[in-house]
Amino acid sequence: MEDRVALTAFAGLSQETRLRIVRLLVRAGPAGLAAGAIGEAIGASSSRLSFHLAHLEQARLVTSRREGRFVIYAAAYPVLSDLVAFLMRDCCDGRSEICAPSLAGEDHD
Repeated sequence: MEDRVALTAFAGLSQETRLRIVRLLVRAGPAGLAAGAIGEAIGASSSRLSFHLAHLEQARLVTSRREGRFVIYAAAYPVLSDLVAFLMRDCCDGRSEICAPSLAGEDHD
């Protein structure tokens, strides 16, 4: 992932509502959620939600597809994976034992 693409993705995640949407869609899985269900889950009006979803699509963090009269949004897992890999690419100057818990998805409280 190029720096420019990473910066666009980070900018997309740098707002609370958008971060909540992405986290919700990651939990929802590849099937995604209808826009109305997303708005209901995060308590956003349709116009506000539309603004944020458009921003996330522009950052390539979510995808959308039409199913009948519904628009279904899903997390763009390849882009999100690339973003994590971008952050961890030069992890700890080659000392993989330090990064292993992060790469395994373990919590660090």
